Formats: sequence, structure tokens, C-alpha cells
Amino acid sequence: MTLHTPTSEVLRDLLDEAPADRITLGWLLEKLHKRSFGIVLLLLALIGLAPGTSPVVGLLLTVPAFQMILARESPVFPRIITSRRFSTQRLVRLVDRAVPVLRRMETVIHPRWKTPFEATTRVVGLVVLALTSVFFVPIPLSNIVPAVTIMLIALAYLEEDGVLLALSLAVAAAVLFVATFTIWQSVQAVRFMAS
Repeated sequence: MTLHTPTSEVLRDLLDEAPADRITLGWLLEKLHKRSFGIVLLLLALIGLAPGTSPVVGLLLTVPAFQMILARESPVFPRIITSRRFSTQRLVRLVDRAVPVLRRMETVIHPRWKTPFEATTRVVGLVVLALTSVFFVPIPLSNIVPAVTIMLIALAYLEEDGVLLALSLAVAAAVLFVATFTIWQSVQAVRFMAS
């Protein structure tokens, strides 16, 4: 049995291996390996909190979600995306901001109730795919709750925290229920007004 390395340490080690000048998304995904899904979901969910990003983030989230349902070990993107180069300093700044926050979170979020990797990956992919539908609901600020829920799921997945994952999946079920109910009520209201 291998010991779990906290995500904050994985990111710190990543900086030690990073080329001095420029890196590519392909290099990052290769180095993060099985953690790459969690990092991609976390980053996209963070972007999804910004106003006006919902449809784009919703579409982008479907890519890793489908690949997780297929139980791939890491996300696969087109070469045009993975070969795009960016400054190593950008990565350093991002990691320098993220690591202290992650370290504080890791005092609470840590490996518990370990679940099988492949089954967990499929379930997380399925739930994230379902949550992406909420990003397309044309209601102001409707993107915040699913984005935060995906962030929680991503953190639980990264840290192999079965307790947080179970709680996050319960929250996701509630979000999907409320979204479905709201859409159904809106459709009924439109039908009533049209008759």
C-alpha cells in the first residue's frame, strides 16, 4: 500500500521538476498523472465562479467528465491544447498562491474511507457531467452552487477523502434535484400562461 502524498506537496515537487523557461499543458498532465483529473476539475470550477463563464466552463467540464466515466487514468486533450507553451513563472505564481490554502484545507481534508480508484473516477465523472447541465440554466448566479460543488468533489477526489466525497455527492444530488424542480416549474408556468 502506497502512502498518500498531499496535493500541496505534489504541486511543490512539480515546481522542482519544471523547466526554467516554459512548460506545456501536456507536461503538466503527464507529471500530475492520476491527480490531473482532480486538478483540471478544480481549476475549471474556480473559473466557473466568474460571471459570464458558465456556458464555456460547462462545455469544457464535459471533456474530463466523459473521460472519467471511461475510467481513463488522466485527461486527454487535443495536441493543439497540450502543446501550447506558457511561462513557468505563471505556474510558480499560481502554485505559490494555492499551496498555503491547500495546506490549511489538508488539515481537514485527508484520506478517509478509501474507495476503489476506477469506480470512484467513474462516479465522479458521471456526477460532474450531470452538474455541467446546471451551468446552462439561464438564471443569474446559477453557476455558483454547481461550481462550488464540483470544487468540493475535486478536493475530495484529490485527497482520497471518502467522507468529503460522500457529502459532496449528496450536495450534488440536492443541487440537481433543485435545478430539475426549478426547470420543471418554469416549464409548467410557461404552459399555464400559454393556455
